[in-house]
Amino acid sequence: MPVKTDRSPDAVLFDLDGTLIDTAPDFIRCLNALRAQHGLTHLPPEEIRRSVSNGARAMIRVGFGLEPEHEGYAEKHTAFLDLYEAGVAVETTLFNGMESLLINLENQGIPWGIVTNKPARFAEPLIKALGLAQRCAILVCPDHVTERKPHPESLLLACRALQAEPGNAIYVGDHERDIEAGRNAGMHTIAVRYGYIEQPESVDLWQADVVVDTVSDLAKLLQ
Repeated sequence: MPVKTDRSPDAVLFDLDGTLIDTAPDFIRCLNALRAQHGLTHLPPEEIRRSVSNGARAMIRVGFGLEPEHEGYAEKHTAFLDLYEAGVAVETTLFNGMESLLINLENQGIPWGIVTNKPARFAEPLIKALGLAQRCAILVCPDHVTERKPHPESLLLACRALQAEPGNAIYVGDHERDIEAGRNAGMHTIAVRYGYIEQPESVDLWQADVVVDTVSDLAKLLQ
């Protein structure tokens, strides 16, 4: 299924972390701060960065080698989220080139939105801090649905809110679950290899309609 259709897309929806915005610096800062509280040295940024799209659970796994069933996990998970909530947009920015991409969509009259597994507790203040809240046509978080991605519920909710036909809408993401959710919703899918991906070569196996390596490539595609 090609991404290009006979008319402009009804909407372009983005995953948040690792797709629309670069949240990794704040995840790295918070995790290393928490490690320091426990007398541990800082981890290299890239070691943390590639797991950011998997959320706080992955951060505790990377930072402390703990899973939810392990003793001490809940305490560290809560402490990490508290640190992150207190500084959700200290170093986070749009990816380089993303601002002009969004302006181009807006100039074309194509609504864009965000569908994320990031809870509203963090996503709402984050997009507000970045000046995106008034520009984003829809924000769908796990709080707004019963099922998280890769279930298509959140994407279909966004399409209904924007009066967009899923078959003429695009979902952009940096995780296999994003592409699976988009396909399950009947949308066109774009996988971005510039995101937080543990094995970049695996992106080609996700069955996205298109794979792009850079924001510049994505912008050209959406033009």
